[in-house]
Amino acid sequence: MVLKLGIPKGSLQEATLNIFKQAGYDINVKSRNYYPSIDDDEIECMLIRAQEMARYVEGGQLDCGLTGLDWIKENRADVVEVTELIYAKASFKPIKWVLAVKEDSDIHSVKDLEGKTIATEVVNLTKDYLASHGVSANVEFSWGTTEVKVPELADAIVEITETGSSLRANNLKIIDTVLETTTRFIANKKAYEDPWKRKKIENIIMMLQSVINAIPKVCIMMNAPSDKLDEILSILPSENPTVSHLAKGDWVDIMAIMDKKVLREVLPKLKEHGAKSIAELPINKIIE
Repeated sequence: MVLKLGIPKGSLQEATLNIFKQAGYDINVKSRNYYPSIDDDEIECMLIRAQEMARYVEGGQLDCGLTGLDWIKENRADVVEVTELIYAKASFKPIKWVLAVKEDSDIHSVKDLEGKTIATEVVNLTKDYLASHGVSANVEFSWGTTEVKVPELADAIVEITETGSSLRANNLKIIDTVLETTTRFIANKKAYEDPWKRKKIENIIMMLQSVINAIPKVCIMMNAPSDKLDEILSILPSENPTVSHLAKGDWVDIMAIMDKKVLREVLPKLKEHGAKSIAELPINKIIE
């Protein structure tokens, strides 16, 4: 039996392939080839644009795949959202579809868009958003370079942003968030009912999530005097560090996992309280 897996082509492709590689799956994409090889005989991969992924998973051409919540909603696809995987092209955080206008526009809220024209790639998503606010406006599909269409070709745009830099570069201001979106691992309903395929999907997700879990973390190891143990444990932002006695002397070895961002505050305090031989070790996977 084989699991047909869709890999998102485009902006998510590189980040997705990198996470799969770290998770232990070697996917090799050749130029002009939409069927990448993978070092797992039970998986067949196909490159599909994220915008279309949910449609093909719903139709059964693919058993499962990765795409954004935005494209599931845009296609109004009836699929199983198996899990959320928070990663994107440039960062490991959610990205947003935002409503934006020119900096000097007299449009200040969605209510001001009544009867106006909006350009966007996500027509259905935008129409649903307007309907939720009781606003009637003309929504036009944009084939790209959406930022340059206001104010000459449209009164406002709904555009995706991860950092906001492109919007600022085009003198646009955000007046509302239409949708905050993250990557989802989705499955065809019939395929997900198959015990073998479901287990295969769950195993893949477990490995992918273990990589994402590990990205903000590091492992810290150190030696400390036994009489300073309580003080050092109170400093560590870790629920239950591992403590073991060293072979010689009244010293202990301490190992803890913590966020990378707190290291600069924690490490000096550990040293001040007697910790020695402090080592930082990278973590590749964390399975919770």
